[in-house]
Amino acid sequence: MNDLSALSQLRFVAIPRLAAQGRWRVEAMRSLSEPVLLWFTKGQGRITIAGSTRGYTAHNAVFIPPGVMHGFEVGPQVFGTAVFFGRNCSLPLPKAPQHLRIREASAQQELNMTLDAIQREMNSDTPAHDRATLHHLGLLSVWLERQVHKAGGEMRDSDAAGRLVARYANLLERNFKSGMGVAEFAEALGVTPTHLTRCCKQTCGKPASNLLHDRLIFEASTLLCDTKTPVGKIASDLGFASPAYFTRAFQHKTGKSPSAFRKQA
Repeated sequence: MNDLSALSQLRFVAIPRLAAQGRWRVEAMRSLSEPVLLWFTKGQGRITIAGSTRGYTAHNAVFIPPGVMHGFEVGPQVFGTAVFFGRNCSLPLPKAPQHLRIREASAQQELNMTLDAIQREMNSDTPAHDRATLHHLGLLSVWLERQVHKAGGEMRDSDAAGRLVARYANLLERNFKSGMGVAEFAEALGVTPTHLTRCCKQTCGKPASNLLHDRLIFEASTLLCDTKTPVGKIASDLGFASPAYFTRAFQHKTGKSPSAFRKQA
């Protein structure tokens, strides 16, 4: 992130606020166009990244690169900070998802102090506060690199089922609007739909169809809340055979029709 103008995209959000407009905004499968670091300091839950589900607790740092499908639970006891780096971030950040369990108190304190320093400089109007923010971000990048090295690449060590589901999640993220079903995705991956579903259940407790439906409904929910795009066009753009079929699928998942969901948002 050599260009100081890119700092305008940097955002810190308290994790409970991410779900303030509905837990679906964090729990449903989705991906972001920017890297994000989730630092959980209180509570516990489950997080699914690239089709693999695991538990998280306090003092877990989860890094998710752009374009990686994920979703996580945010219960009433969960607290922490989400750092959104922005689309133009050029910091040396991990290329693969990382779930780091930070057990050393010194490493926990170092991260807390670095995050506090970044936010303090972001909110300051003193001279060179933008450069100071940039340097503290560099220290955050160094902290991540060192913790990943210490952990030995935990997220990258997976069995054949995990690797297949990660490939499915990656393919799904690129093609979820195409109208492809699980059978077409399985064919593209060179496996049977039954085998793909079995592997998905093994890694995240859900069939392959649920991952696909979650991703579609999250996208639909976002479009309904954040845009004025007509319901029929949303259905068409997301590959549904008809607006009626989209309405039934959306209502089955959310308990509300698309129109009612939009009015409530």
